[in-house]
Amino acid sequence: MLRNKIINGRRWVVKIGSSLVTNDGRGLERKAIAHWAEQLVSLQQKGLELVLVSSGAVAEGVARLSLDARPKKVHLQQAAAAVGQMGLVQAYESCFMKHGVHAAQILLSHEDLSDRTRYLNARSTLSTLLDMNVVPVVNENDTVATAELCFGDNDTLAALVANLINADGMIVLTDQDGLFDADPRLNNEAELVAHASAYDESLGKFAGKGSDLGRGGMTTKISAARLAARSGTDTVIANGKLDGVLLRLFAGDLIGTLLTADCEPVRARKQWLAGQLTLQGSLTLDAGAVRALRNSGTSLLAVGVTKVTGKFSRGDVVSCLDENGIEIGRGLSNYDQNEVQTLSGSSSEKIIELLGYAGDEEIIHRDNFMIS
Repeated sequence: MLRNKIINGRRWVVKIGSSLVTNDGRGLERKAIAHWAEQLVSLQQKGLELVLVSSGAVAEGVARLSLDARPKKVHLQQAAAAVGQMGLVQAYESCFMKHGVHAAQILLSHEDLSDRTRYLNARSTLSTLLDMNVVPVVNENDTVATAELCFGDNDTLAALVANLINADGMIVLTDQDGLFDADPRLNNEAELVAHASAYDESLGKFAGKGSDLGRGGMTTKISAARLAARSGTDTVIANGKLDGVLLRLFAGDLIGTLLTADCEPVRARKQWLAGQLTLQGSLTLDAGAVRALRNSGTSLLAVGVTKVTGKFSRGDVVSCLDENGIEIGRGLSNYDQNEVQTLSGSSSEKIIELLGYAGDEEIIHRDNFMIS
């Protein structure tokens, strides 16, 4: 019963890690990609709409460029990604076409999802492709991403795509059987966590280091499941080396770890706010403002702001912190940092007096605020 949302769902995001599409990091494994395409086409024929988030571009680029290992320098990573992306998309395109199915390449950057207009455009494009029975193959646009403005791993990207399309399930395929209560590579008595809430704080202590081929270990998969849960998406972390793993999951086999979204989906605009990975500034709030935001769902007024940090403009996303520096949420500021600084600690009735014009009554309106 716990897996009914995924089994009976109509839309999945499937994330396949580097270890499952490469030859131990030495370029792409074409037979593996053909295997994944075959399973995805079978699921599509059963009525599922599918978005594939696939790693492997950098690993393919490393092989094509005859590099000794995944480069550390950003410009070399970008070059490897640019070369490898050609091979990755060609491999998927040829494999899907053997089944008469079209694939589409979607390269996303953090800026695509942080800008509201581009976010909506991406969602519209993905929805249109799914309506046309095309399988979108999504990857981060590594050729332009920088260390400061990147998703960091494809687990996070998959979760944001799940939010983008309101997926019923996110399937994260890796080289492990799921999440264990200890590292199974170090502890023979480690037991698989069959089911937990994505919001269970105790899961973090179970996470171990990831493989050398990708960037995302189990910690990022747990964080991704939590992010996906904001749109009501359940997540399964499973071993991609199991024969027919996707078909088995669809059939209801109890494999892998299920992390459920034990909350009501938040509105699409607030999903977008929650997915902001780069913030322009922060506001420290007094205890009364924190309590009102958390418990009453009110807007943030200037009287509750005690400190302003960073440089931001009207409409930028800022983090809201309690007096201990812990984030309680984030939202769209109605003012720039200088204006908020001027208004902080004052009542809304003094806005005209302090700024010289009548601005918004709230620093952040409740419709533009998301509790962390």
